[in-house]
Amino acid sequence: MTPVSAYTPGSGDAAFDVESYDLDLTYRVRTNRLEGRALLHAVAALPTDRIRLDLVGLRAGAIRVDGDPVTFRHDARGVRIALPTSLQPGERFSVDVTYAGTPRPRRSPWGTLGWEELDDGALVASQPVGAPTWFPCNDRPDDRATYRVTLATDAPYRAIATGVLVGTRRRGRLEARTFELRVPTATYLVAAHVGRFATTPVAVPGVEAELVHPPELAAQTARAFAPLARMVAVFEDVFGPYPQERCTMVVTPDVLEIPLEAQGMALFGVNHLAPSFERLIAHELAHQWVGNSVGIRDWRDIWLNEGFACYAEWLWSERSGGAVAATHAALHWERVAGEPADLILSDPGPKAMFDDRVYKRGALALHALRLTVGDVAFFRFLRDWTTVHRHQLVGTDDFRLAVAASFGPAAEALLHRWLDGAALPPLG
Repeated sequence: MTPVSAYTPGSGDAAFDVESYDLDLTYRVRTNRLEGRALLHAVAALPTDRIRLDLVGLRAGAIRVDGDPVTFRHDARGVRIALPTSLQPGERFSVDVTYAGTPRPRRSPWGTLGWEELDDGALVASQPVGAPTWFPCNDRPDDRATYRVTLATDAPYRAIATGVLVGTRRRGRLEARTFELRVPTATYLVAAHVGRFATTPVAVPGVEAELVHPPELAAQTARAFAPLARMVAVFEDVFGPYPQERCTMVVTPDVLEIPLEAQGMALFGVNHLAPSFERLIAHELAHQWVGNSVGIRDWRDIWLNEGFACYAEWLWSERSGGAVAATHAALHWERVAGEPADLILSDPGPKAMFDDRVYKRGALALHALRLTVGDVAFFRFLRDWTTVHRHQLVGTDDFRLAVAASFGPAAEALLHRWLDGAALPPLG
């Protein structure tokens, strides 16, 4: 395996890129049994005669490459596959994997991640390395692909996956639902949830939107997501047209520590339906532009996801009659100033990449840029950034270059202080 990222050194293989995944899965809630077949269409990026797929807690029964059976062996983090012939960069090939097992979360430095069995269903929490707990993949944030996911489960449960629902059919006592995700998507942003769900359409101009929830939570869910259309309008003004094929907000009857974003989707716990969590709805919605459409090449650049989404919370507050962004910035500057000054925003390290200081310092950096260049130029820049890089990969250096090109050396120097120093710069 060719190593990829120092942040997740055991994940992903740089020797190839996946162009599409076709997953055909059956999940039985009562026994927590997952059976699947994954067909990957891929292209070699480096000369190689072997590849590794990430697969954790599940066992492959058979693997074919371009239709031919191949030898393979499991290790703790995946499946090592000997290719029938050596590949050169640009050569395309397919990998067909039949696998099964009892899915469960994997342990990681960021907690337990992946497929999680609930009291009455299941959910997926993949960021950053949980995807291999339910399908074999090349688990890299920069390896984006399209997806077709068919997930069959037993009544009265319903499967929900990222993408657009394109078909439903019966398999004996099971209902199989097929979803297609046609925009380029990282493995950690593909999700599947199983529960006793009902679906309620939501009127959002220009966007196919829906709420997926337990029937008994219909009223609470409707109240919590009443601002959704206005949030979309605000973020379309800031970041440009909604970039995903659908907007699906899923509510589970379970209590969750944090909401979870996926491509065109977000998952919330029943506890997040309280009015005090409206900011989290704004945060997860904003990820559809920043993080999910404009994606990062490497986990070291996570502030480009979380700092932007955190600042979007403040913008929603400002534009919906709450506290203005300057008030939020002043409050969080004081809080961050009281914490250890040992985090570098442009390279926080794997242990700290989901530290709240990454979120808040990232948002503060954006607000400092806004104060420096003025509102008109700042918001024009934000819209240009998300429009130019729509469904593309970026890194911190791309952001530096864009700031320098738009605003000159003084703004670039300001950004350097926020991104590359441990000391907290002043806001103004």
